[in-house]
Amino acid sequence: MTALSVSTSSAASLRADALVIGVAKGPKGLLLASGAEAVAEAFDGKLAELLATLGATGAEGEAVKLPAPAGVKAPLVLAVGLGEAEQGHSLETLRKAAGVAARTLAGAKKAALALPAASAEEIEAVALGALLGSYSYSTYRNGDGKAPVGELIVLADRKGSKNAKAAVERATAVGEEINRARDLVNAAPNDLNPKSFAAIAQEAAKEHGLKFEVLDEKALTKGGFGGLLGVGTGSANPPRLVKVAYTHPKAKATLAFVGKGITYDSGGISLKPAGHNETMKCDMAGAAAVFATVVAAKRLGLQVNVTAWLALAENMPSGTATRPGDVLRMYGGKTVEVLNTDAEGRLVLADAIVRAGEEQPDVIVDVATLTGAMVLALGNRIFGVMANSDELRDRLHATAEAAGEQSWPMPLPVELRKGMTETTIADLANMGERMGGGLVAGLFLKEFVAEGIDWAHLDIAGPAFHEGAPHGYTPRGGTGSAIRTLVRFAEETAANGAV
Repeated sequence: MTALSVSTSSAASLRADALVIGVAKGPKGLLLASGAEAVAEAFDGKLAELLATLGATGAEGEAVKLPAPAGVKAPLVLAVGLGEAEQGHSLETLRKAAGVAARTLAGAKKAALALPAASAEEIEAVALGALLGSYSYSTYRNGDGKAPVGELIVLADRKGSKNAKAAVERATAVGEEINRARDLVNAAPNDLNPKSFAAIAQEAAKEHGLKFEVLDEKALTKGGFGGLLGVGTGSANPPRLVKVAYTHPKAKATLAFVGKGITYDSGGISLKPAGHNETMKCDMAGAAAVFATVVAAKRLGLQVNVTAWLALAENMPSGTATRPGDVLRMYGGKTVEVLNTDAEGRLVLADAIVRAGEEQPDVIVDVATLTGAMVLALGNRIFGVMANSDELRDRLHATAEAAGEQSWPMPLPVELRKGMTETTIADLANMGERMGGGLVAGLFLKEFVAEGIDWAHLDIAGPAFHEGAPHGYTPRGGTGSAIRTLVRFAEETAANGAV
C-alpha cells in the first residue's frame, strides 16, 4: 500500500526517485506552475524551454520525463500538465495531475510531488489524487508487473502548511476507502458473493469498532424480505442484508446510505445477451460505496451518525429463479409483479430502503448501478441524482461537484409512475415506460420511502466501472464512484449539526 506524507523541504533538496512538477499552457507557450521554482533554478532558468523541446504543451493528462541536473537530489523530473493557465488550477485539476504522476511513476520506491500546494485544500487534493492514481489491482496476476509507488511525499508551501498534516490524513482515509471499494468491485464474482462480501464487511467493522448486523436467508425469510429473496432465489449463493453503523456521541443527525449489492447480475431468467454480462461483477458498486463511506466516517471521526445498508444478492437463472410474471411481497407488505428479472436492483434496494426507514434517519441516500438508461442519458462519467426533495437533490449535486465528482440533477416526472401501476395483480410492477427508464427506476424506489423522510437516489451506472484506458486518477475497472460525494455530504451534515 502506498504511503502518504507531507514535507516543507525544498523540492531540489529532497531525496526521491522522481520529482514531480506542474506545467500549464500559457498565452505565449509553456509555463511552470508554482512549486517548480527550485527545480527551474537548478536548470538555470531553461526548464520550460527544455520541456517544450521534448514536446510538452501543458495539456491535462500529459506527462514528460527528463533527467534532473546537478543541484536536484532526485535523478528524474516528471512534468505533468495542468491545462490552460488562464483558467487557474482547480482542486480537481490538481487531483488529476497527481494521479497521472502516480500512474506514470509506478515501480518507483519514492516520489515527491512539487505541485501547487499553497493551502490545506490543495495539499489534500494532490495527496488524494496521488493515492487514487497509484491504485493497482493485482490479486489474480502472476508475474513482474510494476508495483505502485511505495511512498508519495506532498511538498507543501511553508505559508500554507499549518493544516497540512490533517489534510494528508483526510486524503489517506478517504483514498484508502475508495481503493477498498475498488478492490471489491474488481474482485471476481466466483470469489465475491453475498456471504463473502458480508464477511469482509464484518471484518472491517470489527477492525474499526463499527456496529455490524447481518440477516442471512433464514432471517430474511422470517422477516419477509421478498425483494432480496426473490432476486437471490435462483442462485446457489443466498442473499444477505448487512448493516454497518457508525455512531458519534455528540451527533445531531443520522444518515442512512443504502447500496445495491448484486455481486453478479446475469439478468436472471430475463438473461442478458453476450456482450452485456462480462462486467456484471460491478453491479455491487453501490454497496461497496456505502460500506467504504461508513468506514471513512469512522476514521475521520465525523460528528454524525452514519449507517450503511448493503443489499446483497446474486441474480442467476435456474429452476428456482424468479420468473417474469411472478409476484413478490416486499418487506413492509407492498406487492410487486416482476415483468423483467433484469430489473432486479430496485427490488433489493426497496427492501433495504424500507428497513432503513424504520430507524427514522434524517436522510436516506441510495447508491446503485441501476439502469443502462442513465448511461445513455449522461454518459460514462456522470451519475444521476434524483430525490423526493428538490432541495436535497440540488444539495447533493452541489456536494458532488465540490468533491470533484460529476453528477447531474434528474427529475421524477409523476406521469411516468402510471406505467408501473397498471399491473392488474399487484401494487406495482418493476417496469414501466421504456423511455425515461432511469427516471422510472427512481420513481419505483420512491414508493418505498417512508413518509416524512428525505430520500435521494444516485444512479452510478455510468462512472462506477471504467472499461477504457486509465485517465487522471481513474484506473480501469472499479472507480469508487460516489464515495467522495457521500463523505463530503456527511462532513457537511456534521458541520451544520443537521441535514
